[in-house]
Amino acid sequence: MEARNRAAHRMLVDGVTVEYRRPDGSVAGAQVRVIDFEEPDNNDWLAVSQFTVVEDRHVRRPDVVLFVNGLPLAVIELKNPADENATIWTAWRQLQTYKAEIPSLLEHNAFLVVSDGLEVRIGMLTAGREWFKPWRTISGRAVEDEGRSQLEVLLKGVFERRRFLELLRDFVVFEDEGGGRLAKKMAGYHQFHAVRVAVAETLRAAALAEGVEDQRGRYEAGQQHGGEPGDRRIGVVWHTQGSGKSLTMAFYAGRIVREPAMGNPTVVVLTDRNDLDDQLFGTFSRCQDLLRQPPVQAASRAHLRELLSVESGGVVFTTIQKFLPDEKGDRHPVLSERRNIVVIADEAHRSQYDFIDGFARHMRDALPNASFIGFTGTPLEKEDRNTRAVFGDYISIYDI
Repeated sequence: MEARNRAAHRMLVDGVTVEYRRPDGSVAGAQVRVIDFEEPDNNDWLAVSQFTVVEDRHVRRPDVVLFVNGLPLAVIELKNPADENATIWTAWRQLQTYKAEIPSLLEHNAFLVVSDGLEVRIGMLTAGREWFKPWRTISGRAVEDEGRSQLEVLLKGVFERRRFLELLRDFVVFEDEGGGRLAKKMAGYHQFHAVRVAVAETLRAAALAEGVEDQRGRYEAGQQHGGEPGDRRIGVVWHTQGSGKSLTMAFYAGRIVREPAMGNPTVVVLTDRNDLDDQLFGTFSRCQDLLRQPPVQAASRAHLRELLSVESGGVVFTTIQKFLPDEKGDRHPVLSERRNIVVIADEAHRSQYDFIDGFARHMRDALPNASFIGFTGTPLEKEDRNTRAVFGDYISIYDI
């Protein structure tokens, strides 16, 4: 089922290849879009209560099924809050029954929701109960008050049409875990809104933001946002350790790659240690559908220069140490003056990123018009002016 769900997801996102006959009798190919992602209201939306499914002598009636253009993309299973024996986990077990008895309903499924009227969780087809998570914000500006209905927050935060389609297209990933096992994962609310903000800040920093709506998405009031157009400082994403930082970076890279205003950008993923480079490269390699291309790991300084001397495209992994000039004391030669190059620095606050005398200065020489975004699992020190000078201030904070 997971493989069929993955194939269906690719067709939802990329369209379906069809052939047709021209008036002159020749055969041509075309890509037919299943969903209009740009104009959500152009799609047909339908929510059905107690939708009956009959399959292999089993009859089941999921509580709510959401159809988009006739395809069942979400299932919501509800339990009575007055029944002390009915919890979100009995709802979750009901979903497992649907997987076993009426799998055809879930072949196109994007999101699964369980609720007992008080608590609510959202998850994926392959997710165990520990990976069904709450959705705590509607707009992304702040976590909603605890007194507000969790079900209302999730329905408005996820099922608003444009957000729903954004999540479907850019924030769902299938990771190959080996042995034919697929893990389907979605962004949490903090990852989704961090990436939305980071994309808007990237267009601003690269001076490519004309007509782009700056969608805010932080959780802490009073933070300074962004900088001046064209300053090449995208900002810093501080998401506490264990919150899925590597996957947030992959979601961001995939979204930037797809952004039309970026004009087929080059993404450089930067670490300061070989082991971190390998770990991140592994995560991104499992997300090739999201990136729309395989990432490449620079094997040497010469290989890095070759990878970055291209006209467009590419997701390149390297350690900061590979940005060394040929001779000590020399300046690194310019590899590209393009503005649509984005450098993603992991753990950007660390002292190895020395932009005054160290490796990173040579990177600035090599890519003078690139824009920089930093990701970190620990907060910046108040006196850390160097990191802010290079990357800008916080654009997303998640410390829950």
